[in-house]
Parts: sequence; structure tokens; C-alpha cells
Amino acid sequence: MAPFDAPLPAQPTAAPSARSREPPTALPSLGRRLELPADFDQVFRVVRAAVRSVLGIERPGLGLTLSDLPPQLGAYWQVTGNMIVLNEGLLEAMRTHASGPLEVNSFLYVILAHEYLHALGYLDERAVREVTAHVTRTAFGPQHLATRMAEGDLWAMYPFLAGAPGGRGRRLKVVSRFDLETTGRYIR
Repeated sequence: MAPFDAPLPAQPTAAPSARSREPPTALPSLGRRLELPADFDQVFRVVRAAVRSVLGIERPGLGLTLSDLPPQLGAYWQVTGNMIVLNEGLLEAMRTHASGPLEVNSFLYVILAHEYLHALGYLDERAVREVTAHVTRTAFGPQHLATRMAEGDLWAMYPFLAGAPGGRGRRLKVVSRFDLETTGRYIR
């Protein structure tokens, strides 16, 4: 793990090629962890483990807030910040329409993984989408629902998301007990 003042990781212009050092098989235990009901911290543990396993990098000490963002915005991370802001309306729409925990958790995984990669220094949107898809495909395999979500367009896959309640991001609710893997010793 690099200190905070270390240079940011190089931003790829595309997802790593098939020749890059990839694990020979998916990590099925990670994919199975999304099949059961989970809270934000449990899904984020899967995100962190997948990114660490595939890219070999991680960042401690992130927080999560829920906000009333416009429905076309899944989440954001402010450059140099330590807080991911998640669109609560989209998450509630997914929870309402989902067929089960795998669908909700895969959706949450993709949104959090995208923002986590931003926090790791991948700032270009196209590169982040490609790296999110690469990490997910490598960690879970090509047939996992999270992989299909990461490689596709969530709003095309789930048209009801466009009608999710939204706002202007004026309301923030801090999620307690998030990123406990790295903050549990000093934040309660």
C-alpha cells in the first residue's frame, strides 16, 4: 500500500490486455458473497478484495454517504476526498424491482467499485468503466451478473432507473460502519 503522498497509479487508456498478469480463474467465493443479503460494508469488502486481487492496490479509510442525486448519476467521489456519495433513489429503485440479493448487491458492487477506482487514482471515466469491467470479469467470471452489469449500461439494462426519485444532492446521510476492514480499529 502506497502512502497518500505517493504518485497516483498510472491510468490505463483501456482495460489491461489478455496478456496481462491475470489470475487463471475467477475467484468464485467473492461472487458467491454477493448472493446473500449484505450491508454496505459487506459489499464494499467484496469490492476491496476484488480490486486488491486483480490490480494489487487498495486505499484505506473511505466513507459512504447517501444522497438525493439526479437519477442519471449513480454516485460520485470528489477528487482528493474520502467520501463516496451514493444515489439513494437509484438504490431504492433497484431494491424495489430486484429479483433478490444478488441483483441488488451486484448493482451496489458495480457502483462502489467504479467510485473506489476513482479514489485509487483512475480519474478518466472511460478508463474507470473499462477497469471496473476488467476487475469484475477477472474476479467473478464472464457469466456473473455483476460482470454483465459492469460491462453493460445499467440504465439500458434497468430502464426503471431513469424514473427513480432524485434531487440535487442537498441531503446527505452518512452510512455508519462502512469500510470497517480498514477503519474498524479507530472509527466506531
